[in-house]
Amino acid sequence: MKLLLLSLALSFAISSKAEDKTTPRQFSGIYPSLAYWNKEGECGTGAVVPWADRLWVITYGPHMPFGSTDKLHEITQNLTKTIRPESVGGTPANRMIHRESNQLLIGPYLINAERKVRVIPPLLMPGRLTGNARHLEDPKNKVYYATMEEGLYEDDVNTLEVTGMIEDGNKEAVKKAKMAHPATVVSHLPGYHGKGLYSGQGRVIYANNGELSKDAQINPNIPTGALGEWRKPGEEWQLVRRNQFTEVTGPGGIYGSTKPKTDPVWSIGWDHRSLILMLLDGGAWHSFRLPKASHCYDGAHGWNTEWPRIRDIGEDSLLMTMHGTFWKFPKTFSLANSAGISPRSTYLKVIGDFCRWQDRIVLGCDDTAKSEFLNKRKAKGALATPDISNSNLWFIDPAMLDHLGPVTGSGAVWSDDAVKAGEPSDAYLFSGYTHRAVHLAHEANEAVTFTFEVDRAGNGHWEKLCEQLVPASGSAWLSFTPEQKGAWVRVKTDHDCAKATAFFTGSNEDARSTQPDAIFAGLAPADAKNYLAGNIHSGGKDFPILEIAATKVKDGVVSKEAAYEIRGDLVIQEAVQPNALEAFKKKTPIPSGILSTDEASVIYTDDKGKRFRLPKGDHAAIDEAGAVPLRICREVCTERDTFQASGSFYELPAENAGGFIKIRPISSHPYRITDYGSWRGMLVLTGINPEAPPSDHIIKSKNGESAVWLGAADDLWKLGKAHGHGGPWKNTAVKAGEASDPYLMSNYEKKTLTLSHDGQSDVEFTLEVDFLANGQWHTYKTLTVPQGKTLTHEFPVGYNAHWVRVKSSADTKATAQLEYQ
Repeated sequence: MKLLLLSLALSFAISSKAEDKTTPRQFSGIYPSLAYWNKEGECGTGAVVPWADRLWVITYGPHMPFGSTDKLHEITQNLTKTIRPESVGGTPANRMIHRESNQLLIGPYLINAERKVRVIPPLLMPGRLTGNARHLEDPKNKVYYATMEEGLYEDDVNTLEVTGMIEDGNKEAVKKAKMAHPATVVSHLPGYHGKGLYSGQGRVIYANNGELSKDAQINPNIPTGALGEWRKPGEEWQLVRRNQFTEVTGPGGIYGSTKPKTDPVWSIGWDHRSLILMLLDGGAWHSFRLPKASHCYDGAHGWNTEWPRIRDIGEDSLLMTMHGTFWKFPKTFSLANSAGISPRSTYLKVIGDFCRWQDRIVLGCDDTAKSEFLNKRKAKGALATPDISNSNLWFIDPAMLDHLGPVTGSGAVWSDDAVKAGEPSDAYLFSGYTHRAVHLAHEANEAVTFTFEVDRAGNGHWEKLCEQLVPASGSAWLSFTPEQKGAWVRVKTDHDCAKATAFFTGSNEDARSTQPDAIFAGLAPADAKNYLAGNIHSGGKDFPILEIAATKVKDGVVSKEAAYEIRGDLVIQEAVQPNALEAFKKKTPIPSGILSTDEASVIYTDDKGKRFRLPKGDHAAIDEAGAVPLRICREVCTERDTFQASGSFYELPAENAGGFIKIRPISSHPYRITDYGSWRGMLVLTGINPEAPPSDHIIKSKNGESAVWLGAADDLWKLGKAHGHGGPWKNTAVKAGEASDPYLMSNYEKKTLTLSHDGQSDVEFTLEVDFLANGQWHTYKTLTVPQGKTLTHEFPVGYNAHWVRVKSSADTKATAQLEYQ
């Protein structure tokens, strides 16, 4: 086994060096030469840590308690990568710097200041290593390791002697292990898929974010995951809270606490309502709630989340990643000083770990997985998965953390929950957003007053902010004014309610133009008749190769097809293997009949038969059948999809994380993008103007008949502010009381509605919204449209609901169109 792993390590090292013949070239901060890969179903980045004048990176496969083809990578200051021959792989994401012994603990490796690497063999410490923590009794010589299946080990950092505290949940793996001191305690902590570990205030705190049940693979709303704690040998984990949790850390960060008796401990998690922040302060646990920007992380099984972190990046605040938002997190966060958490921007990448190195932020990503896991849908058709899993690092300037996707977020403190009169909800983040509002609903048979209280300074002092009367079994929307400030807000009712909802939304101004950034110069315009198309696939057996089934379109018709490849040297060359074009085309079909358009808007029917409508773009030509079909849906970042319709890109959660009903717009563009995907950590686009010269983002074949655009997935934000027009009806025959199809409303900034009809008398139009994106509808407003008139309605600034639909009071031919700017 050891000889096999060493052989694989050497072969990977040789192939990596064989391809690294030039000075590293980068595309939007991604260096193809630094890409890493394995032979497993996924190649995620488990940890990224600067140490001993190097950057150290570990990767992981999806379920490898006894090692894998994953590697320990050592990267020099000039971005030369070495695969360490000590590599044993596995599914590791733990990292810690042990001060007393001056060692970096990363995965099963211990690295000293001279870069000597020692390894704890998987047979001696089986499991998927997920976290480290300082020892409660002997922190000078010992540390804790936790596994994803709730195992807990004690390790001597000098002798590497391992003692089991709690048995790992991989029963078959434990039977094969050859531990000198195996654990005798079996865990009964609910949940699985461990993430974070930290120690303080006399306990070790552990988080897991998943569930193994079949329900967890389908329904993201069920209770799942756990936050637990452990105090001494002979005991097992004790449940703190039954929800999904990931990071556990404190002011000591990667080093652990220097004041473990008094330092607070933080853990971030979530449920179907919103994010949950747990705080251990003074020996007691306290909870807060924050908004979600993305629902792609919501799977109850926990697989979609990877390793959100709270880490020091050399700034006044820590950086937190969670549910698609970069957050500022105050280093002094405590019960008496809880103000200061604020969103910086939103992102698309799946980020496993990050750090600051050489004045840049380095983000380790999970990009291109061989396994789709549960992320299948008809919109992707028979598209083949990658031949080899691969991912990369993403280097960005620290200032860029504030300038990716627009700041948006939403979340509930109650979602159809039973509440008692006078009992306040959890505290919910009230700061950091320019526009703040709340949707309220209940099912009581009488009117209910919702009273809001604010903690202005984050010191636990609450005072009344405002109140809102909601009619019996009704709903209401309340916008908060700029003068209504504070760190946290909470709500209570004056009646018991069997079901009550309080759902907050927040956003900042989207400063983007509707025009694309200059980095996209060279893409073919929407109405192009001459362009270089190509269906792409991440192929390769021993290292990632981009395969292109290239199509040259001239005067609106296909003039030539050929197969091309791109390897580590970034040269597009014709594929020489027999029948390459047929093979590449077979891997990358684009299904037909997924989208349709009518006079009103774009129509999509999901895998469950539910019909939804999306806006049309500015360029009608994009909706017309061209010489080659356009890619509609595929996975660009692991376990979530990117969706393209009528010149707009969307982020689409997997079906197990909510599916199409949770879709959110990314950007709108004027291009004929024929395909898109990921390779070596980069976003790849096809649909190139043949006259465009090679550039910082475009590479072309020597014969000029194949080309691709290369960048980062989050460059999609730069295509242009999400906008469009359309609606549920346009000159549509409608029946009285029958609801229209749902039409997407979420995350568009300025929204204007026009209503008209051809009736012989006034008609009432009732607007209903699904703000929770769960299929529940609430009345927003009823508008009366006089005969022969057109009514225009401007939605309030900051108003946000996920979907809108319309009902008419009469049989008529009606138009309900929205303009999003």
